[in-house]
Amino acid sequence: MKLDALRSPRYRRFWFGSIGSTGASQLYFVGLSWLVFEMTGSAAYLGLLGFSMAVPTIVATLMGGLLADRANRGRILLLTSILAGLCLSFLTILDLTESAQIWQVLILAAFLGLISGFDLPARIAFFPSLIESSQMMSAVALSSILWQGTRMILPAIGGLLIALVDTWLLFFLCSIGFGVMGWILIGLQTPDKPDPPEGQDQSLGAAITFIRREKLFLVLISITWSSMFFGTSYVQIMPVFAELLGAGEKGYGYLISATGVGSVCGTLIIGRFQHSPLLGRYMMGGAVLFALSLLFFAAVTGLLEGGPVAFYAACGCAILGGIGGSCFLISSMTVLQIAVPDALRGRVMGIHSITFSLIALGGLVLGPIAELLSAPTAVLFGAITLIISLIVFSARFPNLWRLNAQNSNYKI
Repeated sequence: MKLDALRSPRYRRFWFGSIGSTGASQLYFVGLSWLVFEMTGSAAYLGLLGFSMAVPTIVATLMGGLLADRANRGRILLLTSILAGLCLSFLTILDLTESAQIWQVLILAAFLGLISGFDLPARIAFFPSLIESSQMMSAVALSSILWQGTRMILPAIGGLLIALVDTWLLFFLCSIGFGVMGWILIGLQTPDKPDPPEGQDQSLGAAITFIRREKLFLVLISITWSSMFFGTSYVQIMPVFAELLGAGEKGYGYLISATGVGSVCGTLIIGRFQHSPLLGRYMMGGAVLFALSLLFFAAVTGLLEGGPVAFYAACGCAILGGIGGSCFLISSMTVLQIAVPDALRGRVMGIHSITFSLIALGGLVLGPIAELLSAPTAVLFGAITLIISLIVFSARFPNLWRLNAQNSNYKI
């Protein structure tokens, strides 16, 4: 896979700076999940944590998409980095002094979700201004490597730090990460956006109309949402699986890291086929592999007794799921970034970025199922639902499997 977007000095600085903020996002997710589970011992509360983060993020994402198309995207990112750093600093103090209560943690999680909702659309709409159009596929893949790479490494480190020190150290490191990103963004500010042409619709409705009219956007965003809400959301209840498998804090970090390992591998694999006439098959095949890996994960954790064999098998399933999910996500997101008009980029890709909030929101469904029945049953439910949705979309839009990267129109 070519990494030619890194030849752009401004994108290169942005990408390396994003290691701080993206890594912080991975670490505070691990820290918040373990802190809530440690305080309550409840899978349902993990679902409530996901709800507390996801709903503000989704609402703010819609508004953030509007703002990203109207305001200076660089300044939005600078402000969100500062606010996230301050929020995590406050959480560090509460946790370090052992004065944190569950309602405070949930409120702070909601604030972080709100900040993330404004950050994501601006971030997705900002980086194309730092590269040449020919570097778009490379930049999307690099963004995924950054996200998935930190998810591969940092959760394992986070689990180890929790075991050696406590969750407060994770929140402290996160505040530093956002501070570094803010410092770099100061030197990457761009001129204010020019006023849009008279009569151009700047509303959220224009983006929704565009997505409804362009079936490719409607279908790919719908599949992505489904895969995150019913599939990837199993990471929200991963502490339950760590306890079920007798793996503890370190095992929890390794399980999350296994999904990141698979995602990085999937990104590297699919990067070789971005210009292939068989892109559609690779993309949809990745979605199918992801759904099947969830079935295997549920079977392994539900049928095998706790122990090294069950734990390693679960990690293997998580890696396979990461490979499949990443192959679909990278391919579909690249197609959408190329096809979306720049005037609508913030709003349309903001709607797409709700994707990442649905991971946490899906925990609100899987958490209660895990509490009432079992965690493997919750994952099985999500996997079956995802498989049904893939069958329906494939039957309704068979051309998804025949998308051709050599045809820049990307019609279905």
